[in-house]
Amino acid sequence: MNGPGEAGVEAIWGDGSGWGDAWPAPAKLNLMLRVVGRRDDGYHELQTVFQLIDRCDRLWFDVRDDGRILRVGDLAGVPEQHDLTVRAARALQQASHCPLGVDIRCHKYLPMGGGLGGGSSDAATTLVALNQLWGTGLSEDELAEIALPLGADVPVFVRGRAAWAEGVGERLDPVELPEPWYLVLVPACAVSTKDVFSHPDLTRDSNLITLADFVGGDAVNDCLPVVRREYSEVGAALELLAAWGGRLTGTGACVFAVLGSQDDALGSLAQLPSDMAGFVAQGRNRSPLLDRMDAESLVKTGRC
Repeated sequence: MNGPGEAGVEAIWGDGSGWGDAWPAPAKLNLMLRVVGRRDDGYHELQTVFQLIDRCDRLWFDVRDDGRILRVGDLAGVPEQHDLTVRAARALQQASHCPLGVDIRCHKYLPMGGGLGGGSSDAATTLVALNQLWGTGLSEDELAEIALPLGADVPVFVRGRAAWAEGVGERLDPVELPEPWYLVLVPACAVSTKDVFSHPDLTRDSNLITLADFVGGDAVNDCLPVVRREYSEVGAALELLAAWGGRLTGTGACVFAVLGSQDDALGSLAQLPSDMAGFVAQGRNRSPLLDRMDAESLVKTGRC
């Protein structure tokens, strides 16, 4: 897992073994996360800042004429009917009344339970790609509406831009942020988001802040005390990043630090203990998924 972001090392999205070019599903980092309230339905009101990074899962789609939606290959611990890519395809098929189906293949680079949004990003890429490949013609807003029931993070990946987020994470305002190099560590544990948000010690009444407050340095993650207490592996990873002010993304388990350059990040990665997995990636304010979508559009219109 050690190395640069996958998008950074492969400009053309890899060998699909006859399936054509892949569609990227980028990871995200939560650069801060505040829990500012709890709704009557049990969901939490949040403030957070999402930035995409160039570490991505890769997906391939083979359109079928018979309407069947199938996953090709296994995903450890995730039955096909629960796979977010399959659920996303079925949701789009139902919403658009599309008679077509698809075979879906996913190559995972993002850890599960790591707070990087891998499953949500895979679902978003499925919606965006199939909207193109099936020719369903839905708008970004319509895709985001289909995305939200699949998970609170899915709309941000559909829209594909760094964002200030509120509500349960669905109210998004695009932001322009620096695009630094990050060193991301992947502790050997999977954190349950449900368990973190149901923990009695979780702070649920943080004060609201503004984007200016965040830019000025207010980058607290309210989930950190609970996660650090319950998952010793996360605490150990944060200790390795202490010199750079390591932070937790989402509910974890992954932690990250901003480094001055790619060389700095790679040098620090090389000094990690052999039992600590990690990678280097660059922040992105625009998703590589949008670039892939634009490329597909050019092919369809015969402009390339």
